[in-house]
Amino acid sequence: MKFPLRLKYSIERSRRPHAIGWRNALLLLVCCSTGCTLEPGHLDEDLALPEQFSTSSMPEKYESAEWWTSFDDPVLNRVVSEVLKTNLSLEEAVARVEQARASAAQVSSSQQPRSQPLVNVNDTDVPTNASIGKQLEDFGLKPEIFEGLGIATPERLPLVTYSFGSEFAYEADFWSRKRFAAKAAEADVLSAVADFQAARIGIITETIQTFLDIAYLRSQRELVRNDIGILEEREALTQSRYSAGLKEARDVYVIRLQKWQTEASLPQLDGQLADAEGRLWILLGRYRSDLDELLPQVELPEVELEMIPTGVPTDLLTQRPDVAAAKTRMEGANFALGARKAELFPALSLSGTIGVQSADSNDWLDPAQWFKNLSVNLLAPAFNGLRPNANVALADGRLKQAIAAYRQSVVTAVNEVETVLRKLESSKRRIELLLASVGEATTEARLKEERYGAGLANYEELLAAREVLNSIQAEYLVAKRDLAYVHLALHRALGGKWEQGSTSGTTDLPTEDSAISREVK
Repeated sequence: MKFPLRLKYSIERSRRPHAIGWRNALLLLVCCSTGCTLEPGHLDEDLALPEQFSTSSMPEKYESAEWWTSFDDPVLNRVVSEVLKTNLSLEEAVARVEQARASAAQVSSSQQPRSQPLVNVNDTDVPTNASIGKQLEDFGLKPEIFEGLGIATPERLPLVTYSFGSEFAYEADFWSRKRFAAKAAEADVLSAVADFQAARIGIITETIQTFLDIAYLRSQRELVRNDIGILEEREALTQSRYSAGLKEARDVYVIRLQKWQTEASLPQLDGQLADAEGRLWILLGRYRSDLDELLPQVELPEVELEMIPTGVPTDLLTQRPDVAAAKTRMEGANFALGARKAELFPALSLSGTIGVQSADSNDWLDPAQWFKNLSVNLLAPAFNGLRPNANVALADGRLKQAIAAYRQSVVTAVNEVETVLRKLESSKRRIELLLASVGEATTEARLKEERYGAGLANYEELLAAREVLNSIQAEYLVAKRDLAYVHLALHRALGGKWEQGSTSGTTDLPTEDSAISREVK
């Protein structure tokens, strides 16, 4: 690079009066600002992803807006809407986005020239023999001469100087250090927005899971109460038969013990339900109160099996905010490395003051009172041991870390979706088998009830059929909840929802003009 040497030579020549005027200096800065740049390295993003997951079937389109509505539950929709309005973790994430935007604005502003208005009033009062009087004495004009001419010299000289102008400074971004720093700050903003999106999906997922837990526990509690009612009837029937000598005491004890064990599960369910309700209030950012208004009698939402695709293309992973955040952090680290490399080269800056100065403020409009002060500085990197190179090595290490984190996020996303799709297939098979079992048990219980009414079956057979039906319904309830869990996990793994015929994906972002806004940008 010979250009910096010629630049240094021209600045050395400027020590002579009027060698470089301020117009020439500005022209020099423009030439420098359009000169060489240090472009950051190319990032290899080819991770050899599979073309699709599992099978070839997949949805035509995909969208990520309000994906929780696919559960088709108005109560759930209302709960999620309330959480998005009041969740404190989301407010914290929005604040981080605003901080990143403010920081990026600060970094970006450093690329522009800085100007500061200057208004100064300097009131000076000095002894005459210490200022102009001393200078006159040096020329042989002593006070006695003025006295002989009848001129009285004052003992002190007051002087008021008025100045009005502007101080300015500008550093030519010759090696694109400021541009790289601004791009790195912009990447930080995108990362913060992606983190907000990830937090939003996480909060929604946790809300839906908590809702599913509450619905499951409430339904499970009703099934347990049905079990207790059946066992109470069996206990009464066994007791009467024991009194008639048709049953042994051991039979009464077995039924009674089974009833006690079933009754003992109710407090455990109540505790789990209280825990789930408490988690919901934490998500809402409120204190515990009555849930009757927000959550009336709720049931597990029905998941339509045909609505769930068995194969999803991998390009949908681009909607995952954690992958997007990792990618933007990688790009930001790359620009930060470029900025650190640019610090190894000289920096050219222009600074000075321009304005008017006079002993009378009325002379500010007099062109003769204008003054200027212009400085052009070429600052080479100071000898500071190995620190500049260490900064480059540190930035390079952070870039390598960001690249590894991005690759890890992609690998994690691919395997999460693949795992969820496999669990989805097994859950679908399980729910289909249990649904058939519930149908058979319901038919059997109805048949026993009809036979009992016709006097063709005893009451104990009817209770046994009801007990079997209740047991299968409890197992089906668990499978139904687990299928909803997998349905939810697939939404989270893809960062939204699938939908046939949708137009395009949209993502909820925090807007710049509102700290807690959840509008779609």
